[in-house]
Amino acid sequence: MQRSPAVEASRRFRPRTIPLSQPLRWLERGAVDFTRNPGPGLLHGLLAALFGGVLFVLAGQHFWLVAGAFSGFLIVAPLAATGLYAVSRAMERGEPAGFRAALAVWHPRNLRLVGFGVLLALAGTGWVMTSGALIIGFAPAPVLGPKDFLQVVLLGDGWLFEVWLMLGAILAAPVFASSVVAIPMLLDRDEALPVAIYTSWRVVMEDPVPLALWAGIIMALTALGMATALTGLIVILPWLAHASWHAYRDLVELPPEG
Repeated sequence: MQRSPAVEASRRFRPRTIPLSQPLRWLERGAVDFTRNPGPGLLHGLLAALFGGVLFVLAGQHFWLVAGAFSGFLIVAPLAATGLYAVSRAMERGEPAGFRAALAVWHPRNLRLVGFGVLLALAGTGWVMTSGALIIGFAPAPVLGPKDFLQVVLLGDGWLFEVWLMLGAILAAPVFASSVVAIPMLLDRDEALPVAIYTSWRVVMEDPVPLALWAGIIMALTALGMATALTGLIVILPWLAHASWHAYRDLVELPPEG
């Protein structure tokens, strides 16, 4: 059977094998980038925290919607951090790495990032609807706030929280595999969206255990940021974004351009 041109094109980008501890190195390098040039990162983190605050206000008494939206945020956040990948790349190249570098990636003609953003937004919306339907339909009592979510869903009788987590993981795993390398690659290389996605999947299949650890670190740190009344996201989101750039650089052996 003949392979698609996108699959064949993705084979020019060879996955690198990494040790299990490599995600910790990415965190270290991400912290260095963030502290060297904190302005763009703090702006991204502040906007993320403000967005979370707006979600709380708009959701009102429908905390089930907030729970789904915040977990859906994990799906869309890598794309929102694209500007910080550009900052890390600029510092790597010895180029100016200020706000202009972060904003330049959102050029209206960059339809590949826009297209990927639409796909991620659809995935996030699907999870918000699924999460809401599950909690409304199967929670034994109304879930109107964080305390209700803790008592009814997390600590309540039955398997509701486990099922909620399992469904979230079923959706998040392929999204993570599709985007962990693809988004920085779309910034860095003039490649078609399917090529970047196939490359990302090949990277994950090559080293599933370190990448699973990386996904767990991202989820744990993001949860920590949310647990601090969102203020932790101001630092955690840019830290993870810069670290994700270094993950891409370690995971993919790039062919010469041209």
